[in-house]
Amino acid sequence: MDTAIARPELLLVAEAVAREKNIDREEVLEAMEQAIQKAGRAKYGHEKDIRATIDRKTGDVRLSRWTEIVDTVENEETQMGKADAAKLFPDKKVGDHVVDPLPPIDFGRIAAQTAKQVIVQRVREYERKKQYDEFKDRVGEIINGVVKRTEYGNLMVELGRAEALLRRDELIARESFRNGDRVRAYIYDVREEPRGPQIFLSRTHPGFLAKLFAQEVPEIYDGIIEIKAVARDPGSRAKMAVISKDASIDPVGACVGMRGSRVQAVVQELQGEKIDIIPWSSQAATFVVNALAPAEVTKVVLDEEAGRVEVVVPDEQLSLAIGRRGQNVRLASQLTRWDIDILTEAEESERRQEEFRRRSGLFVEALDVDDMIAGLLVTEGFTTVEELAFTPIEEVAAIEGFDENVAEELVRRAEGFLSARDNEMHDRRVELGVSDEVAEFEIFTPPMLVALGEKGVKTLDDLGDLASDELIEIIGADKMDEDTANEVIMAARAHWFDGEQAPEAAQEAGHD
Repeated sequence: MDTAIARPELLLVAEAVAREKNIDREEVLEAMEQAIQKAGRAKYGHEKDIRATIDRKTGDVRLSRWTEIVDTVENEETQMGKADAAKLFPDKKVGDHVVDPLPPIDFGRIAAQTAKQVIVQRVREYERKKQYDEFKDRVGEIINGVVKRTEYGNLMVELGRAEALLRRDELIARESFRNGDRVRAYIYDVREEPRGPQIFLSRTHPGFLAKLFAQEVPEIYDGIIEIKAVARDPGSRAKMAVISKDASIDPVGACVGMRGSRVQAVVQELQGEKIDIIPWSSQAATFVVNALAPAEVTKVVLDEEAGRVEVVVPDEQLSLAIGRRGQNVRLASQLTRWDIDILTEAEESERRQEEFRRRSGLFVEALDVDDMIAGLLVTEGFTTVEELAFTPIEEVAAIEGFDENVAEELVRRAEGFLSARDNEMHDRRVELGVSDEVAEFEIFTPPMLVALGEKGVKTLDDLGDLASDELIEIIGADKMDEDTANEVIMAARAHWFDGEQAPEAAQEAGHD
């Protein structure tokens, strides 16, 4: 018996909706099938597996009930035992479905309303999915839109069939847009959220400046010039580092353009934001010097482990290097990803002299020598008594003004000082109660053991209870790194697991 009901108008409606919403006709027909299916379940029972199909050529609507053949029946409304199925449908096996045609339903007012809601909801879901698929790969692009409305200072921007959000904090300071204004912005994120895809725009993102230059400078668009880094104080100032893959092309000149035409086009779009274009360099020191332009730099000292760089500038250049409210040095730090400390030549000289006096005083006190000999040692690069004690005598004798006898005496006094200090520290360590097991860790010097004891770390258990950052804080970050601290702590904990104390592991760690 043919239970199909001819509804050719459904195909016309699906065609019209698909064209209007710019989505696939098949998706609209699937939404219609789900709507008819829901109405069918309302009539024949929500527990039953009712399915609807629309013939894609004729528009015929068929309604049917599906029953699955299973080993064990858990739901009698949608399942049939294999024993019963074998009697009624001998050609069917477990996993197959029995399909029973149902008479077509006559849509009442409520059923029609429900079906309409389902279709509208599904079409909206398809629209959202299409919108997400369209924009998810466009992150990092500049897009033009029209301000549709303002909500608490945030702009809702119309992008054709889609809508995007331009938050107040993503707008350049002092700029304002009214409904109907055209706006140019950077797509920095697209998220799929329950209420639909959210497209987030920005005019303050560093990528916005980079993309604007790519539109104005053909060499950037073609890949001849590469923008390596951008730092912005939106609406006020920006720094951009560029490099050319063609030695014959000046990257800075190309970005500035004839009489500044190219850079001015970007400046106008960014509400007058001043832009410093600097050459990028793989040499960190050179890059930092370039980034601090227009200030002049006389000296750069890098500390790669700490990620810091110390920059010395002439006294009259200090305010220029720092910039208004620290803007210049802050942008340079963001651009280079180094923490930058700025000193004047006078400050650096004073600090150097203070360091010289401190180290000289150390040698005067420890070796019982005059200021001249102590000064010579510091000038030659000696910073601690330990360095002197472990330096070959012939190297010390090679210092101008020293001979072998002086060198031998200095090394002897250094060794004597260290021996006396170690004996004093040993007595202090014993007095504090630091165990011999802890003292056996070769990485710990006598002063380190005293420092541990003063902090209450006296046994292997005390040492094992520490976190790596706590141990480093006690010992000193300049004397122990995180990996070594972890190895020492794990060695101290070894006896927790096997009953054996194993300082040897830490000794090996100290030698690595």
